[in-house]
Amino acid sequence: QVQLVESGGGLVQPGGSLRLSCAASGSISRLNAMAWYRRAPGKQREWVAATTSGGSTIYADSVKGRFTISRDNVKNTVYLQMNSLKPEDTAVYYCNQSPPLRVWGQGTQVTVSS
Repeated sequence: QVQLVESGGGLVQPGGSLRLSCAASGSISRLNAMAWYRRAPGKQREWVAATTSGGSTIYADSVKGRFTISRDNVKNTVYLQMNSLKPEDTAVYYCNQSPPLRVWGQGTQVTVSS
C-alpha cells in the first residue's frame, strides 16, 4: 500500500514563495523517479517537475527558473521550492512517481492572490 502525503500549501501574494513537502511510504521505491503535478481549477492535472533518485531534475517550461524540486532519499521525501509565484500557479499540488501510480494523495492547495 502506497501513501503519499503532501503539505506546505497556503495563500501567498504574487512574487512570494512556498515550500511543499511530500512524504512517501509503503510500496514505493527510493530508486524511482518522483514528480510534482498540479491541477488548476477547471483544468486537467499537469506535470510540473521531476527528479531521479540520483538527483537529476527536469521542469515544465511554465515553472523553469522559479521552482526547484529536490528529494531526501533517507526520509523518502520530495520537496518543491516555489519562488516568484504567479496567480496562474494557483492549483492543488500532488506528488507521485514519474510516471505516476494510480494512487494519489490528497494534495495541497496553493493559492496565489493579492
